[in-house]
Amino acid sequence: MDIDGDGHPDLLSGSWPGELFLFRGAADRSFAAPEMIKNKNGEIINVAGGIGNHPEGEGILIRGTTQWETTAEGTFVIYQGKRFESTPEKPVATSGTASTAHAADWDGDGDFDLLVGEFHGSVHLVPNEGTAKSCAFGKERPMQAAGRAVRVNGKAAPFAADWDGDGDLDLIVGTDDGSVVLFRNTGARTTPELAAPVQLVGPSEVRYGVPVPKEVRRGSRSKICVADWNGDGRPDLLVGDRTDQKPDRPEPTPEEKAKQEQIRKELEPLEKQMGELFQKLYGSSRVRTTDEKNKVREEIDELSKRTRPLRAQLPRESETHGWVWLFLRK
Repeated sequence: MDIDGDGHPDLLSGSWPGELFLFRGAADRSFAAPEMIKNKNGEIINVAGGIGNHPEGEGILIRGTTQWETTAEGTFVIYQGKRFESTPEKPVATSGTASTAHAADWDGDGDFDLLVGEFHGSVHLVPNEGTAKSCAFGKERPMQAAGRAVRVNGKAAPFAADWDGDGDLDLIVGTDDGSVVLFRNTGARTTPELAAPVQLVGPSEVRYGVPVPKEVRRGSRSKICVADWNGDGRPDLLVGDRTDQKPDRPEPTPEEKAKQEQIRKELEPLEKQMGELFQKLYGSSRVRTTDEKNKVREEIDELSKRTRPLRAQLPRESETHGWVWLFLRK
């Protein structure tokens, strides 16, 4: 993808906070430091991000890249150059939108637009109102399919490609449950219209918690790429995922099992105490004053110093893996 038309491939990335990042390519095939992508008004693009009321109570929720700062005057959150004080009466919480971005000439005018998926499953179009060499991104808008907003079951990962070979771009979206859905373009190359979704790949058999299986299996959070992998003239699917598996290691000896069981018994009351401290800090009956919060944080730090060495002696119950699956088109 050469988003700025200088003849060098660039990289585009979403992020957990939600901002989009561009890594500009150079002649030597290296990439510059990432820069947050802005719209034509100089505003940082973060689809579904920004400042809003907290959905679970008093205070505000900021979705985006933030910094926390604790001073003698109080606790503050810095977001896009603005400083917000977090108080017991009006707490500030932070989160992200888990953006996933794909650049494509969606409206057929010769420049790259941005397709952006987010945590809750919607997909937005950020139109390029500039040129192929000078992007000027307009206001994002939800994409529509069959008269409704495009929405999948979470963590939407969009990709544009001519899936049906009719000369225009269709929308293919990865989802949180591992499935992949197609929104076929029934309009024209320059005026896309999307049909209702059709499932291309079914959901995975994701298993949460312990124990998890040892065998390789498809996971969640599908991230996709469309390419003619085997050169037969038909588009194929590459699907990346995220999954948990049991580590492939020998069974412990009786002596090792006994030692591990003893460590787990030592950990049990400590982890119960840790849970109680987190309730004091974040639960419904959480402490309110800065002094009380600082005291609880200090207790958590001290308790962590006791639990970390114990946990380090236990084998991991699961490992996180990311696999890439190939689905060949029939």
